Order: sequence, then structure tokens, then C-alpha cells
Amino acid sequence: MIARIWIGRTRAEHAETYSRYVLETGIEGLRHSEGNLGAWLLRRVDGDDAEFIVISLWDSMESIRGFAGADVEKARYYPEDDKYLLEMPDNVTHYTVIHLSMEK
Repeated sequence: MIARIWIGRTRAEHAETYSRYVLETGIEGLRHSEGNLGAWLLRRVDGDDAEFIVISLWDSMESIRGFAGADVEKARYYPEDDKYLLEMPDNVTHYTVIHLSMEK
């Protein structure tokens, strides 16, 4: 299993709106991608900024290519991301998942 991690920042005043936007675009797109095993959207407001982390889980790099294209390290953006994001990082990070526990 592979975790694909993207991090972005908006102004704190846009945190709620951008959260909804990511759910409607990025998370929804992930849900319908072959080989996607789930995704988390995390948000942390710190002063004037809000930081977002999207962690998606995948069954293989081949499945990630189906979602992201040939350059799997390149971040994938949606039409209105540039309206909210303070910067648009070029890359995401991938990790091999060694252990996953969702127990109480």
C-alpha cells in the first residue's frame, strides 16, 4: 500500500470554503479512482493561515499513475485551487505504508 501526501495553505478566512471545495473536487475524484483505498482531509488553522493535508491510500503506483498521470510526483490541481491557495507546490510525497490500524 502506498500513501500519497499533498500539503497546501490558504488564508484562514477561506478555510471552510476551501475545505468544501477539496471535498467536492479532490476527495470526490479520489473516491472514484481505480485502486484508491481511501483518503483523509486534514486542516489546521494557525493564525492567519490554514494548512491542509490530503493523504490518499493506493494499492499500487500503477493506480496512482491512473489518477495523477505519468509523473506521479507532480501534484494534481483543480480549476479553482489557484483562487484559494497561497502557493501551489509542484510535488507530492509518496510513502510505503508499513502498518495501518483503524482500531479503537
